Amino acid sequence: MLVEIIQGSEGGGLVVIKDSAECDGRSLLKGFIKAAVLRNEPVHVLGFEVSEDELCTGLDSGPASRLVFHDGYSDPLQWLGQGKLSVQDYSAQNMRNRISQSDDPKVVTLVIDSLSWLLLHTPPTAVCQSLQELSRGGLKVKRVVALLHSDLHEQGVVGSVCHMATAVVTVTPVSGSVSAEAEPNGIVRTLLRRKTGRVSREEECYSVREDFSVQILRDLSTRKQPAPDSRGETKQDDPAANLTFNLRLSEDERRARENLSLPFTFSEEKKSSLLQPRSGGGRILYEPDASDDFDQEDPDDDLDI
Repeated sequence: MLVEIIQGSEGGGLVVIKDSAECDGRSLLKGFIKAAVLRNEPVHVLGFEVSEDELCTGLDSGPASRLVFHDGYSDPLQWLGQGKLSVQDYSAQNMRNRISQSDDPKVVTLVIDSLSWLLLHTPPTAVCQSLQELSRGGLKVKRVVALLHSDLHEQGVVGSVCHMATAVVTVTPVSGSVSAEAEPNGIVRTLLRRKTGRVSREEECYSVREDFSVQILRDLSTRKQPAPDSRGETKQDDPAANLTFNLRLSEDERRARENLSLPFTFSEEKKSSLLQPRSGGGRILYEPDASDDFDQEDPDDDLDI
């Protein structure tokens, strides 16, 4: 599913790449950039963390020449007054104005490197509002790809950003041994909200080649499913295995429950004795009163109108 997101088969929206100090996601970000350039899409990069030279390191001269780098790295806070882009310039309208200055009439892919820099120096509500306006598509912007260092922010801020995303790609280091044909860069846990409304989740082992093309080494989504036994049946987990109380009965408790007579419950012997016909049957004895109005000729004359 990671390759499907990189190739843009699900259309536009917001893609968030979550990394941490344990596993860097910038190589994967470069994989998104290269894939967009190879699709002949203009790519605009808001660079706050690394310079243009460092971002283009490893990319072929062709893809690198088609990037439009908005320099927020030189002077992001405008302390020197020499920066071309500052964190104060980040807004949906300003970004559209900058993109509109390019001569390319096509819609572009907007890359934010990184969103963490903006969140640390700008109110998160303002960042999220502008991010939502940009990710809706429309004029000039088809897709937004943002790198987010999740360990630098509170979980509420990270959750708010991921809630707006069409796809969330979480990069984690490889734990244990994973058999693969190449050396893996890490494991990605991908969440994709499709246009149909269905939410898909996958876990994959990936590798980024020297040319920043992304390769899926192994699908780990089914690795934790139990294997079938010799009869072909899969052993199901016991839902009552780790409870703090006991839901099962011992043999003595089961026998005591079976022998217990509940109140207001008829036994078989009592049912048979009540339902057995008795001699003489039942009779109704009635002695008329002197006040009874009984007319043998027309018993329903009181109903006449």
